[in-house]
Amino acid sequence: QSGARINISEGNCPERIVTITGPTDAIFKAFAMIAYKFEEDITNSMSNSTATSKPPVTLRLVVPASQCGSLIGKGGSKIKEIRESTGAQVQVAGDMLPNSTERAVTISGTPDAIIQCVKQICVVMLESPPKGATIPYRPKPASTPVIFAGGQAYTIQGQYAIPHPDQLTKLHQLAMQQTPFTPLGQTTPAFPAFAVLTVAGKQRSSTALPRRAITIFPCICPGLDASPPASTHELTIPNDLIGCIIGRQGTKINEIRQMSGAQIKIANATEGSSERQITITGTPANISLAQYLINAR
Repeated sequence: QSGARINISEGNCPERIVTITGPTDAIFKAFAMIAYKFEEDITNSMSNSTATSKPPVTLRLVVPASQCGSLIGKGGSKIKEIRESTGAQVQVAGDMLPNSTERAVTISGTPDAIIQCVKQICVVMLESPPKGATIPYRPKPASTPVIFAGGQAYTIQGQYAIPHPDQLTKLHQLAMQQTPFTPLGQTTPAFPAFAVLTVAGKQRSSTALPRRAITIFPCICPGLDASPPASTHELTIPNDLIGCIIGRQGTKINEIRQMSGAQIKIANATEGSSERQITITGTPANISLAQYLINAR
């Protein structure tokens, strides 16, 4: 009905992202329909409630951090103007959302106030496009840890160990055949995703785990992970910001290299240019993390 393109992220996460794309009129119409739908849900939920005052409709927008300065304005002047002219409450989060260069902007009020507020925010975002690369926020799935003991896979649910489907047990057995594990108690630098957990005390479960060391694979099974091919990404950074990225005697850039696992090269300053080129090489995951850490600096 709005004419906007609407995408909703995967549903196996505690929260989901709704992305609305299209001409500004279509976006405002879609936001209006969403705001009124939220108010309808609040009204319906209050029919069985003893509460006398109706809570406001609340939306949480995800905005590139580089645009938040324009949204706040000098000394908070822009955000104050938006609050006063629309009647909506607007809060810009101080920290970036996990593993991203985006911040949450929370809007609450009546549907009409929210629609007017979104209009003004969109105008600011059109006037001040994002600077540099934006790493989008992606909600993480709600996952339960998987543990292995005696060749069997288990998931922990509360205080109980539940046998896991056969596929993971087979995967674990295959990994054990392919990977030369060191004896327990010794470290294995080659496998950073490998950890050891010692189970102590009684297991209050119908499925008892052996009281011995068991292995946890939080993200990968060693021996089965094929590294994605390396690629290169370039960033342009203003000269006046390069110092905070390099750090004293290169401490910060070395820290970013170490944490991200990426190769990072900073080009020498060229005469007459106000910017410096940064070249990042590594896997897509290495590059994303390096970008995030550079933007965070």
